[in-house]
Amino acid sequence: MQCRLRNKRILVTGGGGFLGQAVCRELASHEPQQIIAPRSHEYDLRDRDAIARLLETTRPEVIIHLAAVVGGIEANRRNPGRFFYDNAIMGIELMEQARLSGVEKYVVAGTICAYPKHTPVPFREDDLWSGYPEETNAPYGLAKKMLMVQAQAYRQQYGMNAISLLPVNLYGPRDNFDPTSSHVIPALIRKVIEAQAQQQRWIEVWGTGSASREFLYVDDAAAGIALATERYDHADPVNLGSGQEITIRQLAETICEACHFDGEIRWNTDKPDGQPRRCLDTSRAREQFGFVATTPLSTGLQKTIHWYRQNVTSKAA
Repeated sequence: MQCRLRNKRILVTGGGGFLGQAVCRELASHEPQQIIAPRSHEYDLRDRDAIARLLETTRPEVIIHLAAVVGGIEANRRNPGRFFYDNAIMGIELMEQARLSGVEKYVVAGTICAYPKHTPVPFREDDLWSGYPEETNAPYGLAKKMLMVQAQAYRQQYGMNAISLLPVNLYGPRDNFDPTSSHVIPALIRKVIEAQAQQQRWIEVWGTGSASREFLYVDDAAAGIALATERYDHADPVNLGSGQEITIRQLAETICEACHFDGEIRWNTDKPDGQPRRCLDTSRAREQFGFVATTPLSTGLQKTIHWYRQNVTSKAA
């Protein structure tokens, strides 16, 4: 039975974050009664009592759990314990309290990092258990993967309508551009634009450039999450992606071109590439709830670069 979002009270954890803001904007078009986006300083989702207080105060009918502690390769290497504990405990406690509160629909936003390191391309949801995740982000990926197991177990035992989504790498305006924790697209955009500002004729990029990734524009991801929340009610996890693969070398060259930077790209091969390839089979999302990404990478990059120039570099000038 579909969960119509009109007139529903919807709680979005992480609603003030990069993806969360986009999801809240998308949900507003469904005319819910209320969208609740609590902040971490108000309710610590690692604390059971805080979660119980949140649910008692807001009485949500639908929960979309987006809150996460995330970062790029270096952030994962430096914080494996934190990334495991914080992500696992938030999701586990929130789902349990949601069950006890009788929440109608619960949506888990997982991660592409849950897939095995050498998953055949394109990644199919049935391959999730065919090996161990890539080492640099395994603690994060496994923590989020356990929430998928919890959702399936709660559906089986308690009849809870909990679903699991697996978004690929996201990007777009308002992304995290902090060099210590950002993912590859915002990190590259910042490097290129700062090199231009400093009249530097080269940038350094980690790895060999041979690894590939798939990217999903944040507004497309938000649309997919809203569609799944309304239309999808099954135990099987679902990939959310664009289905388009690009190597890091091609990506770096594309961003340099989009920024009109003609300097040298120097590859630091002492640094890790991460998972060798990432590209999703997105057929389940299309078939089950009609989601197809619509923003080409070139368009999304231009929008992201424009936002960064207008909102970050202009303020720093």
